[in-house]
Amino acid sequence: MSKTLIEQQFGPSARAYAECEVHRSGASLARLVELVAPSSKWRVLDVATGAGHTAAIFAPLVANVVASDITDEMLAETRALANERELANLSTATAEAQSLPFETESFDLVTCRLAAHHFEDIERFVLSARSVLRPGGVLAVVDNVTPDAQNFPGLPASEEHEAADAYNKFERLRDPSHARALSATEWRNIFQRNDFALRDEETMEKEMAFQPWVERMHCSADTVAQLREIIESSSHLSAFLKPRDIDGEPQLTLREVIFVATRSGKKS
Repeated sequence: MSKTLIEQQFGPSARAYAECEVHRSGASLARLVELVAPSSKWRVLDVATGAGHTAAIFAPLVANVVASDITDEMLAETRALANERELANLSTATAEAQSLPFETESFDLVTCRLAAHHFEDIERFVLSARSVLRPGGVLAVVDNVTPDAQNFPGLPASEEHEAADAYNKFERLRDPSHARALSATEWRNIFQRNDFALRDEETMEKEMAFQPWVERMHCSADTVAQLREIIESSSHLSAFLKPRDIDGEPQLTLREVIFVATRSGKKS
């Protein structure tokens, strides 16, 4: 996905993402910190930081954090958050996730939360993260995942690819900068190929209020109608999303997985 398209989508939405409860205080954020168990001596890089919520929660627990993103508006929100919380050890940097411009083996922890599905090549991101991590360093990722037999019991294995494709088309309709969410199995394979040992993996359900979800991406009335039609239809995708009304407002459920992996001790 081109840098320009991501900037077009997320620049105008930076304030909305700064205020979004799912990104600001979703359950996966606190759980990520618990699973990583950071050391106070660590140097941390948060990739595709967005409005900086992940960087900010780690900052009081480590030596310093670099929050990177390609969108200027998001970095401005991150700096505002750091100032608000008086996080003197949090700095920002413009960086493309698949080609991180940092010194080799200079970080103890690389984090990336709810952003990898925007990357054109997730494996390149993992490889780039490996390059900037010290041997034994930790890569911690949280991202939405597609339907599979693990998170959607009853889905035939023969239909997993079709269900994943339907999910990604649905996400791309709402947000054209969405590239592709992976299955948990695809993530595991990428870690293995790039010499990471998977230390922890947890799946969490994420409740989303439909209206704020579409408003953050400034969806047109026609796009909103198409999205509503999809989630209200009879399909594997609709069953996976579990649409329902709460107090007259539509809701849906997404699945996200937390992965914590350790880089091998071998030099790059």
